[in-house]
Amino acid sequence: MYLSDERIIELFFDRNDQAVREIQTKYGKLCFSVAMNILGDREDAEECVNDAYLGAWNSIPPNRPNALSAFLVRITRNLSLKRLRYNTAEKRGGGYSLSFDELSECIPDGCDVSERVEESELSRYINEFLRGLPETDRRIFICRYFYFDTVEEIAKRFGFGVSRVKMKLSRTRSKLRKYLTERGLFD
Repeated sequence: MYLSDERIIELFFDRNDQAVREIQTKYGKLCFSVAMNILGDREDAEECVNDAYLGAWNSIPPNRPNALSAFLVRITRNLSLKRLRYNTAEKRGGGYSLSFDELSECIPDGCDVSERVEESELSRYINEFLRGLPETDRRIFICRYFYFDTVEEIAKRFGFGVSRVKMKLSRTRSKLRKYLTERGLFD
């Protein structure tokens, strides 16, 4: 039985090292999956996940995350992307490069997509767009472009064929491009 997120956060605030063991037990597989999807290397992924636990320890307190899982995934994701950049462009692994290549059709200004995703204005528009999607389409998009799951993994998770997932992603990217263009973010 897992402790509630609220209880785990209280352990962090109490500076009780059991908090790290609890997030490792409860969210370790999720964080590892995200890191592995980005890096494609087990050792690097494990190191980034361990660094994410340290990052959580160092930032709670003062932060009190509303969604502990999202907070941990964001830390893991950022550390993994930083490690990937460090490991050089030729060594890109997992689904990271392919996912951003797919998204580049929505952001056609020639900028590096990985840098643009971090910009707050773009993030705000993408979040607004995602809130307007049907739940299944939103979840598929997030699995692909936030967690970097493969199309095959997504198809299995949702009980769809691979071609249906590809079509949903393609249509969602087209809608996103139109949405961003209508808001004047891109020419």
